[in-house]
Amino acid sequence: MRDSSLFKYLGSGSIVTACCVLGLLYFGRDVIQPLALASILSLVIAPLIRSMRRFGLSHMPATLLSVIIVASCVIGVGTILAFQLVAVSHDLPKYRAAIRTKVAAVREFAERPFARLEAELTAVSPQERGAVTARRGITTVTVSPTQPLPVEIRQPRLTTSDQIQRLFSVAWGPIGEAGLVLVLLVFITLEHESLRDRVIRLAGQAEVGRTIRALSDAAQGVSRFFFSQFVVNLTFGTLIGLLLWLAGVPHAGLWGALSAMLRFVPYLGVMAAGLTIAVFVAAIDPGWQLAVSCIALFLALELFVANVVEPKVYGHSSGLSPLAVIVSAVFWGAMWGPIGLLLSTPLTLCLVVAGRHVRGLEPVTILLGDAPSVSGAQRLYQRVLAGDTETILRDARAYLRRASFARYCDQVLLPGLTTASADIRSGQIDDTQLARIRATIADVASQLTPDMPVPIRSLRRRNVSLLDANLGAHLRQMREERQGRWQGSLDVPAHSVVLCAGLASERDGILSELLVRALREGDIDARSFTLLETKGPGPDYAELISTIFLPYPMEEHLATWLTAALELRNSLPTVLLATVRPPFDRSTVPQSAIENHIDIVLRSFEEALAFVSPEKPARG
Repeated sequence: MRDSSLFKYLGSGSIVTACCVLGLLYFGRDVIQPLALASILSLVIAPLIRSMRRFGLSHMPATLLSVIIVASCVIGVGTILAFQLVAVSHDLPKYRAAIRTKVAAVREFAERPFARLEAELTAVSPQERGAVTARRGITTVTVSPTQPLPVEIRQPRLTTSDQIQRLFSVAWGPIGEAGLVLVLLVFITLEHESLRDRVIRLAGQAEVGRTIRALSDAAQGVSRFFFSQFVVNLTFGTLIGLLLWLAGVPHAGLWGALSAMLRFVPYLGVMAAGLTIAVFVAAIDPGWQLAVSCIALFLALELFVANVVEPKVYGHSSGLSPLAVIVSAVFWGAMWGPIGLLLSTPLTLCLVVAGRHVRGLEPVTILLGDAPSVSGAQRLYQRVLAGDTETILRDARAYLRRASFARYCDQVLLPGLTTASADIRSGQIDDTQLARIRATIADVASQLTPDMPVPIRSLRRRNVSLLDANLGAHLRQMREERQGRWQGSLDVPAHSVVLCAGLASERDGILSELLVRALREGDIDARSFTLLETKGPGPDYAELISTIFLPYPMEEHLATWLTAALELRNSLPTVLLATVRPPFDRSTVPQSAIENHIDIVLRSFEEALAFVSPEKPARG
């Protein structure tokens, strides 16, 4: 895995560059905001353009038609909402009495506990109350001999032309920005292919592959997410408006549109929409039943959409961690205001996607992406050092629901043990941490395999002492205590037993024992023993064995390993001899040094499981 340490980016040049970029974003927001908004909208309508092109339209007609459809929808919805806002402003005086009554009730409910507390405190300290009364009694009030005359300032009545001019001046800013965004959207979508070629040219020939992958992710994955989010929020707003209309709430379309738009603001938008609807419904209804019912419907629909619909439509998350969504909303909101809040998630998601391919933006992906920046093996090793067995087991069981124990060993457990072994050899692990590692791995291996669900804490002291010496031997003895010396019955069919044999080292012991457990999960009668020390089945039981697996030898034990392999070959000439060499193994022994003593070299536990599966005919 590529080194992704954050400290290598913290040079003076990178800090100056970051400050310049932040300054450019803040002071150049009048120019950058329309460009960013048009770029995000181009990604939103990209799936619509692709759909039209599949119906036979060329690029320009499909683009223009998509932009016209989107602009028409926006203008139509904006016009309807404007009339709705005007109607709400005219209807507000009707609800003034209900609003005053509700505000008074809420104020009384909120102030009652404090009034009671003040009364109790006053009753406890009567002297202080008397002092206050006395001070009030000697207070003098000086009255001015002359009272000022009241002056009333009246605004001149606006004429019709003045009102039109004022309304036009207020609306000109948003209309002008919307028109600029629309023009930029048209040209960005029309020049999509040309812009891609220019970006590839700027990246240089050496970065062509990475640049193309980044643009492909933006054009396909990000645009699909934005379009899906737009459809989900539009549907949510439509349902809210329909439910409020059925409940008899006035201006239901306005509140549905408000819910759809505010839902683009992460977390806070939904809360603001629900609070606004609750306040309005409470103002129009003399009681509280309608307000409570509407907010309950709103919350139920939001929970259903967030936990059921969205995971089905575009995955379990937006590609950002929940904390990153809040941080991005705060950052872009401080930079660009309300527009920044609306664009916070899309802009940050684009940066996270770009960070997967652009090395300079890699810290953004590491800090803000939803996927952890460490592999499963690294996560396992971190939890092992902390002794967090429960978290390891939870992650492992989630992994095993979609994969086998053999694959878990290949991709998570054994790579994590390799990292631990390297730290042990370099002296970074002390004796206390080493004991914790052995106990945790033994507990994990016991809990994850069905035939040995015995936790470490329930073992006898002699087993714990054996664990301190050799983890593999400890795990094998745990099985022998339950299944007997031969780890199972010897009254089995011919060529049905698979032996996993290793030298008397901790590495070979743990590899052999884990392989036994991986094979047993695949319904293979697998057993283990130690080469040159443990006496295996006698000649009468040799015909029961079909295959013997040996861990790949280390250079310091090569001679002993070759001697043991030769003895196995001479005593069991009809048995297949195989060795497993995982890709992460640190052995430097060349394969040519052992291939005359072995039948096959396998690259993983999964290959070993497939090699001895019942579908493969046994050697006789």
